Amino acid sequence: MFQFDPSRLDDLSRRQLMADMAKYCLGVTVLPAGFAAALEAADKKAAAPAKSASSSGGKAKHLIYLYMQGAMSQLDTFDPKPKSKVQGDTKPIQTKISGVQFGEKLPELAKIADKLAVIRSMNTTTAAHEPARYLMSTSYKPIATTRHPGLGSWVHKMLGRIHKELPVAVQVGGGIGPGYLGAEFAPVPVGDPTLGLQNTKSPAYLNDSAFDKRMDLSHAFDNDFRKLAGKNRKVNGYDDLYKDAIHLLRSEDLKAFDISKESDDAKKAYGDTRFGRGCLLARRLVENGVRYVEVSLGTWDHHVDLWTKMGTIGSDLDKAASNLIADLSSRGLLKDTLVVIGTEFGRRPEINQNSGRDHHPAAYSCVLAGGPIKGGQVWGASDADAFRVESDGVTPEDFNATIAVAMGIPHDKEIHSPDGRPFTLGNKGKPISKLV
Repeated sequence: MFQFDPSRLDDLSRRQLMADMAKYCLGVTVLPAGFAAALEAADKKAAAPAKSASSSGGKAKHLIYLYMQGAMSQLDTFDPKPKSKVQGDTKPIQTKISGVQFGEKLPELAKIADKLAVIRSMNTTTAAHEPARYLMSTSYKPIATTRHPGLGSWVHKMLGRIHKELPVAVQVGGGIGPGYLGAEFAPVPVGDPTLGLQNTKSPAYLNDSAFDKRMDLSHAFDNDFRKLAGKNRKVNGYDDLYKDAIHLLRSEDLKAFDISKESDDAKKAYGDTRFGRGCLLARRLVENGVRYVEVSLGTWDHHVDLWTKMGTIGSDLDKAASNLIADLSSRGLLKDTLVVIGTEFGRRPEINQNSGRDHHPAAYSCVLAGGPIKGGQVWGASDADAFRVESDGVTPEDFNATIAVAMGIPHDKEIHSPDGRPFTLGNKGKPISKLV
């Protein structure tokens, strides 16, 4: 079975890039027909007005989701408990919000806490990483009969395209795919933000016309299969994915993926780490019209030696995320860009025998900033040990419904899967009205 590996992107040819993107979504290997004509038709379709957040009453037009993979410790980041015996080695520091403290590894985020809405009452019933991440991204628990779309694909479906050629959604370091929405709504994967999208230039002997002819020739070998497939939506979705990929490969704006064009000062400000470079890439992409960018940082799965590891990963988050928010603000982009810091669950307050914390779904923290979010506040509370939610609990479904409202998306609008089942972006979640 095909498995997408982001680290392989730097070795892909142009054709292999498109094939892997399609296989990632569908697991099929057909090629579309009449590429010159098909691309022209797709170009006209892309040029048509898209459903846009610009008409959604001042809501965010872009979303940057910083995903803390592996379950970030609430006690050591956004919900320290200095009076608790389970606090451990992490010392609290004062933030710009009166009376609100963060863990000591987040000094730069503490300085801009007036721009943040910190949710300290996240809770779920899922304590295994993959199902919990799936729930955080889709608002649904995994089931055998349906693969639900991730948040990036929902944003694509509900808001449409901003830029005619650049993708609607990009994932840096992996994430949840388009599910039943199909390949047309699949985020473009980027393995290494330093490399961006590699092998995007044709060899000198292969111009666009010759390339199109090769694609048409390849289609000739698929005729029998296509006669059998008919109007299969997955096959058609694969065709659309190929067209989008070729438009991207031929776009002058492909340079948006190239962070080497940034100054040394900018690179230094974000941090010389994969996550820092991913956040810098996210800013470039949003600035150039990409609607959704997800950047993963991991792993936070600190069952062993948590405080030593927090020194590195906490600093990575603090430097990159704080600079991203400040950079967006200085460029006038923060008012149009929702920034999310999310994770799948928290960590158990009791310190284990290996100086770590184990899985804990009953209480954890997430953060929202930018767009219409009302910063400088904390929503909800955990108890004295950050063991359970004490007030104003927020589920992953509630969290995603709040994101939807901030983006101007109807969180309860039903979209039907191919088998006719209705689903919504927020499932049965209720948005936190006081944050947006």
